[in-house]
Amino acid sequence: MKKTIVFFLLLFLAFNTSIAQVKYETIQSSKLGEERQIKIQLPRGYNADSDKTYPIFIVLDGDYMFEAVAGNVDYHSYWEDMPESIVVGINQLDKRFDDCMYSEQNSLPIETGAAFFEFIGMELVPYIENTYRAGNFRVAVGHGETANFINYYVLKPQPLFQAYISISPELAPNMIDYLPEVLSKIQSKIFYYLANTNNDVKSIKRMTEALNTDINAIDNKNVVYNFDSFDGPSHYSVPTHAIPSAIESIFQVFQPISKKEYKDVILELEISPVLYLQEKYEAISDLFGVEKKVLINDFKATSAAIEKNEWYEYYEELGKMARKAYPETILGTYYIARFYEETGEPKKAMRTYQSAYTLEEIAGLTKDLMLERADLIKEDFGY
Repeated sequence: MKKTIVFFLLLFLAFNTSIAQVKYETIQSSKLGEERQIKIQLPRGYNADSDKTYPIFIVLDGDYMFEAVAGNVDYHSYWEDMPESIVVGINQLDKRFDDCMYSEQNSLPIETGAAFFEFIGMELVPYIENTYRAGNFRVAVGHGETANFINYYVLKPQPLFQAYISISPELAPNMIDYLPEVLSKIQSKIFYYLANTNNDVKSIKRMTEALNTDINAIDNKNVVYNFDSFDGPSHYSVPTHAIPSAIESIFQVFQPISKKEYKDVILELEISPVLYLQEKYEAISDLFGVEKKVLINDFKATSAAIEKNEWYEYYEELGKMARKAYPETILGTYYIARFYEETGEPKKAMRTYQSAYTLEEIAGLTKDLMLERADLIKEDFGY
């Protein structure tokens, strides 16, 4: 009986750590002068690594937008297309108009809108950072009126968020001038995603299209901008189309090297493809605060480019990278052996292939393959 209980307890704990955890909390806000309900989704592996930190998504209109964002974040992070992240939804049911109030004179937050602005920046984000293992990369998500509201954080000298997902925004009149001006001069990396649908009201379509034109004209390498105009969805269903597209655009560098990236970028490089791979993972660390292990897929893509373009001299550095990432496997040894084989040192190549016999097989590289390549060199050169 005791063994059965222990078995089911372990099964429960394993299941509990394999799914994203959703919590419901209430924050007492001195800025708002009231309590505010929030929803929090923690990543699947949150309890498994006490040192790991995570990007955070702050989702306005959390009463209906939270589940759409949380589901997409969980799905994309499961497939390693983005880092695992903490998702926080703010309940604005019956408070939306007050929370988003702005001045008719300058389009900036006033009264309850100013209080809500300070609540997010001075109370909610610090609370999440002090309570959970939140990293420094923050994403703001809004729809309609709240999609306009998140732009106020871009206007700060040091923006609170590094990425913005603005879906069918009901823009304040002056925002169409403020935002392009600030983005054109911004000194830090900003990801900005804008979307609308052909079924938005005319004012939203007109202003988002005008904003898109102005942002597209900006020449600032710090701004990573993407725009989608969807054909078919209603104003209220467009977030389900926009959110996955936004996630893919913001976290593109985090994703495995795709066929398109391989063909259009890597094969056309004028620098070492190994340097490109190194810089890709350095960018992931710098932007998202995540130390991501180099994927086998990305090693294979880089190796394929080396073979296709006959850049054999780059195999040595690729081998060193692979040995560091997968030290118990054949991968790094294979690349270094290829370096020796193609740069006129067959004896070193043969011995390197032979040394792989004690290592683990990986990515289609087997011990038999390594010994076969060593034997071919031995036959060719009579060693």
